[in-house]
Amino acid sequence: MVNMWQHVTAWETINPSKTELLFIPSTTGPHCDLAISFGNSLITPTEDASFGVILDGQLSFSAHTTNLTRSCRFLLYNIRRIRPFLSQEATQLLVQSLVISRLDYCNSLLAGLPLWAIRPLQLVQNAAARLNFRSSPTSLHC
Repeated sequence: MVNMWQHVTAWETINPSKTELLFIPSTTGPHCDLAISFGNSLITPTEDASFGVILDGQLSFSAHTTNLTRSCRFLLYNIRRIRPFLSQEATQLLVQSLVISRLDYCNSLLAGLPLWAIRPLQLVQNAAARLNFRSSPTSLHC
């Protein structure tokens, strides 16, 4: 890896203060702490937000789902506060553009995660549907 790093620095100027390291270890191999010394800086693996998705070393996406759930619930809370003043079409437009679009963005990365990991996102989607159709959590529509 050091040899590769020397080749990278030979053809591109790298700013160590802006450089991030994403290390995804093997599930079967031993766990080791990785740090790369670059100039006077030490670069260590951190969670990385690339294209709006928070990646971690285990690819569990737990930080991403937590952050996404929190922001969507905040948006639903604010839409719920102004819901009495909106038509159903306006509410649907707000929910779709602000909440559902966030849930849909890069959702293919979440395929294969255990149900406990994606359940908070499903609950947000259910709350968005209830808000749009003014139903209570316990009402059943057959």
